[in-house]
Amino acid sequence: MYFYGTTGVNKQGHLEIGGVDSLELAKNFGTPLYVYDVSLIRERASGFKKAFAEQNVKAQVAYASKAFSTVAMVQLAEEEGLSLDVVSGGELYTALAAGFPAERIHFHGNNKSREELEMALDNQIGCIVIDNFYEIELLKTICLEKSAKVNVLLRVTPGIEAHTHDYILTGQEDSKFGFDLQNGQAEKALAAVMAFESFDVLGLHCHIGSQIFETTGFLLAARKIVEKLAEWKAKVAFEAKVLNLGGGFGIRYTKEDEPIPPSQYVSAIIKEVKLLIEQYSLEMPEIWIEPGRSLVGDAGMTLYKIGSSKDVPNVRKYLAVDGGMSDNIRPALYQAKYEAVLANKPLAQNTETVSIAGKCCESGDMLIWDLPLPRAEEDDILAVFCTGAYGYSMANNYNRIPRPAVVFVENGNATLVVKRETYEDLIKHDLPLK
Repeated sequence: MYFYGTTGVNKQGHLEIGGVDSLELAKNFGTPLYVYDVSLIRERASGFKKAFAEQNVKAQVAYASKAFSTVAMVQLAEEEGLSLDVVSGGELYTALAAGFPAERIHFHGNNKSREELEMALDNQIGCIVIDNFYEIELLKTICLEKSAKVNVLLRVTPGIEAHTHDYILTGQEDSKFGFDLQNGQAEKALAAVMAFESFDVLGLHCHIGSQIFETTGFLLAARKIVEKLAEWKAKVAFEAKVLNLGGGFGIRYTKEDEPIPPSQYVSAIIKEVKLLIEQYSLEMPEIWIEPGRSLVGDAGMTLYKIGSSKDVPNVRKYLAVDGGMSDNIRPALYQAKYEAVLANKPLAQNTETVSIAGKCCESGDMLIWDLPLPRAEEDDILAVFCTGAYGYSMANNYNRIPRPAVVFVENGNATLVVKRETYEDLIKHDLPLK
């Protein structure tokens, strides 16, 4: 079994994380429980920043908070000197409530509302990533009403398809995101934003996908964008101050995944951009990236309590846990795969192959198929690894199941950062018929 970060086995033979016994975490905070290894998040953040510093390149590493957004996580990003990528009014509100510096917030989204854009302008955030022509006109109207100025990036689709799940491809031409770089849309958008004096057009943004294990896609995207920038310099005297190549850096979920270190992504991107900038005699832009999953994904695990079991002779054995698609919808949505161990006996010999079922009333609520485990008993604790990205963010109340608590662990200390929902919480917005 491959352990992540500070995860290991303590003297009691139990799984521990951040120097804290996982069984104690389950006992003290209940299950299901999201647990985050803070030291590993810090290590990942430092790795990205260090790679730019070593190359002496001006950059921003913006945490893509859609992966996991809470007040405590935003504050941790601030402690590590990161910028912040938000994609909704709720994520922006969370960032502001956490005291995150507004000038380091970048606001994405393909359908930002008037209210969301007004919140961004009122709080003087660092940058709005413009996604479409509708947004250009809406933002112009709001800027005029408020006599406001704002930094903007144009999101473009360079036509690069990352080798990933079809649902999360975003850089190809047929996408709901951004201005197409091939058909003239991007030129038209650039003319529109350059003509409006309240916009400071910083540069371009792209995002080619998620869970990417190689640098080729990023380098191809950089080449297409810099080639276009060279064309625009000659035609309209535009030079980008910022080149944002997005995120999507992959992590290891199972032994089949082979991610590369953050520094390898960054070094390859810097090398290619420098080469292209020199080739086309452009000014070196500030490079921005947006890691999300790669900062928090393998830093998180979910603890479950095992309940019922079911043997289907000559087919499979099911083990049910006290959570499921209400706290991790990714297996049902993306066919995502995970690894897991019994936290109370992580080094015990595997004696059977089981499939981990969730408790939702849905046949598709399966967390892991065909998992080798020691013989499991009722109330054993199952630890599922690498649930730190898009677990809590996508958690829901299907079947009226309350969402789990979230705990940060570091140096032997456990801190509750999100309370477990109660049944009372589930109905607090319900109104009676009479």
